[in-house]
Amino acid sequence: MTLLNDCSSKVALITGAATGIGRSCAQKLAEAGASVIASDIDLEGLQKTVALITEAGGKARACEQDVAQESVWQNIIADIKAQEGALHVLVNNAGIAIGASILEMSLDDWRRQSAINLDGVFLGCKYAIPLMADSGAGSIINISSVAGLRGAAGLAGYCATKGGVRLLSKSVASECAAAELPIRCNSVHPGIIDTDIWGREIAGIAANNPEMMAEGGNRIDINLVAAGVPGGKAGHPDDIANGVVYLASDASSYVNGSELVIDYAMTAR
Repeated sequence: MTLLNDCSSKVALITGAATGIGRSCAQKLAEAGASVIASDIDLEGLQKTVALITEAGGKARACEQDVAQESVWQNIIADIKAQEGALHVLVNNAGIAIGASILEMSLDDWRRQSAINLDGVFLGCKYAIPLMADSGAGSIINISSVAGLRGAAGLAGYCATKGGVRLLSKSVASECAAAELPIRCNSVHPGIIDTDIWGREIAGIAANNPEMMAEGGNRIDINLVAAGVPGGKAGHPDDIANGVVYLASDASSYVNGSELVIDYAMTAR
């Protein structure tokens, strides 16, 4: 009998694995038995992720990767084929959030966000599928957002990319099924999760609302954002990673083209 969420003998690539949801996904997949390739542009954070996994007895290695670069995707997939000989799980997690209104957002920022959040997912699917097919089976898990299900003022660009990830995932699932490839593709839609994404550029949505900023002024106060969640509850990266491990495992073998919303009923109303 197959153990629930067992990922032993699987090789998994997780992008954006230096912090937050990506790091938790890498750790949880390793705990479930997968051999993990963790990628990111943040090498320092990436090395910490790998250290946390190996110190806990898991198997992981780091790969520097800019997901918006096609040649980098080609190289990393070729490297996985050469070193691991297979790829069974791809978690397209890397992403950024730029907070700005339509009137204020520059075309450069729009394109940069789209390149990472949407182009990166497209490239990951495109280059992972052949190796997954050769490996016997595969599961592609694309991290979208509740922002991919409904719009939000000040986040039009982010919502557009995450909505694109949602429908891209369904299209990939449909194409693979039609071609009789043993590859599933699903999207995950986190709600308000306490990660570093609430700092840096997303703080632009609070430029005219300084009361939204946490003490120190370098990130949005997560408690204020979580007020929109029933019970005012913000999630933890592990809450998302647990869902990802399920989708990576054979326990979800008939789940394909679906969207897993993990938001504590935020979008249920």
